Amino acid sequence: MQQQQIKKALVWFRNNLRVNDNISLKKAIDENQHTIAVYFFDPKYFEKDNFGFKKTEKFRAQFLIETITNLKQNLANLNITLLTYFDAPENKIPELCDDLSVDKIYTQKEWTREEVETNYFIKKSLNENIDFTENYNQFLYHPETVSNDFHNIPNIFTAFRKKLEKYVTISEEVSVLKLSEDNLVQNHTEIPTLQKLGFDDFDITNKTAFPFKGGETAALERMNYYFFESKKVSYYKKTRNGMVGNDYSTKFSPWLANGSISAKTIYWNVKNYEEEFGKNQSTYWVIFELIWRDYFKYISLKYDAKIFKIGGILDRDYEWKADKKNIQKWINGETKDDFVNANMIELKETGWMSNRGRQNVASYFAKELLLDWRIGAAYFESVLLDYDVHSNYGNWMYVAGVGNDPRDRKFNTQLQAERYDSNHKFRKLWLEKTLF
Repeated sequence: MQQQQIKKALVWFRNNLRVNDNISLKKAIDENQHTIAVYFFDPKYFEKDNFGFKKTEKFRAQFLIETITNLKQNLANLNITLLTYFDAPENKIPELCDDLSVDKIYTQKEWTREEVETNYFIKKSLNENIDFTENYNQFLYHPETVSNDFHNIPNIFTAFRKKLEKYVTISEEVSVLKLSEDNLVQNHTEIPTLQKLGFDDFDITNKTAFPFKGGETAALERMNYYFFESKKVSYYKKTRNGMVGNDYSTKFSPWLANGSISAKTIYWNVKNYEEEFGKNQSTYWVIFELIWRDYFKYISLKYDAKIFKIGGILDRDYEWKADKKNIQKWINGETKDDFVNANMIELKETGWMSNRGRQNVASYFAKELLLDWRIGAAYFESVLLDYDVHSNYGNWMYVAGVGNDPRDRKFNTQLQAERYDSNHKFRKLWLEKTLF
C-alpha cells in the first residue's frame, strides 16, 4: 500500500507576531500534519527611503527583536520551529519550500504596495503546486463582514462607525492546539542582533512613557494590568490625552502595530471587564479607538496608493515646501514652539509620542511650516515604535487637510499646551537640561 504523503505547511509571519488569535497559524495546524514557521528581517526595511530616513530606526528594530525572540519561545511551547533570516522573503521562501517539501504557505493578507510586490516575486518563483493562502487577520471587523466593494466605504468616520456598530458582529478569537514534539525541525538560524541590523546598542531614558518590551507575552501582561489589576481602563477617556507617565493611555499600539496582540483580543477583554466591573464611556472608548484603527485600514483598501500621494485621497493641490533646515529643526525640537519641541525631543529620544502630541506636531509641520506632509509621515515611519502604515498615513492625511477630516482644521499649539500641559510638567520633562 502506498504511504500517504505528509502535508507540510509554512507559516510566514508578517505583522501578526502572535500565537493567540492567529488565523494563519490555526489554518496551517488544522489543515496539515506538519507546520513550520518563518520570519524575515527584510533588509529593505532597514534602508533609507526617498526622504533620507531609515525605514526602521533603532527603537522599532529593538522592539522587533524582542518580539521575535518572544514569538520563537511561544511557538516552541507549541512544538513549532521558527526559522529567522536577515534576508528578503522573495529570495528565501522558494528555496525553503523546496528544502522542506512545503505544500502550502499561510500568511497575513497585505495590500499596500511594497508587500504586494514582495508577494508577486514570491509567487512568480514558487512551484505551481504550492498553495499561497492569505488571510485578513489585523481587523476588529473582518472585511468579509463589512463590504463586498471597498469603494463603498464612507469617507466620514462617524458614518462608518455607526453602521458597523449597528449591523456587524465581531467574531470570537481563534486558538491553536499544541503539536507533538516530532513536529519540530532542526534550526540553525539565528535572530539577528541590533548590530547586524546596522545599529549600536542603546539605553532608553527613564523619562520614557513607554518602558515596555516587545512581544505577545508583554502585550498580554500590559492588557491584564491595565484592565484587571489597576482597572485604569475605567478612566481611559478622562486620562487618554495625558502626556507624562505609563498609564495615561493603554499603550497597546506598538503591540497592535506588529500584531503581538489582536484587536479582537483587546475587544473581548474589554467585554469581559465590563461584565465583571461595569461599563462606562471609558471602556467603550477603547473600542472606539480600535474602530478608528480599522477605519484607516479600510480607507487604505479603498484608495490604495493614493494614501501615499501628496494630494492624498482628496487630490488637493496645496503648495508644499521641502525646506531642509526647517525639517531638521522640527526633528530636533528646535522650532519657535516649545510644545512642539518637547514632543519632538520625546520622540527622538524614546520612539514614543502621545496621541495629543502627534496631532500637534503634525499640524505644526503641515499647516504652520507648510512642509510636505509625506516627509513628516516618513519620519514618523522611521522612528515610531508603533508605526502602522495605514494609521500613520491616514492620520497624516487627516491633519494635513488631504484626508478624512471634513473640517480641515489647524491646531493652535499654544492653546493646546495650555489645555493639556498647563503646569508645564511635560515641557519641563523634555526641555530642561540636567547635568546628571
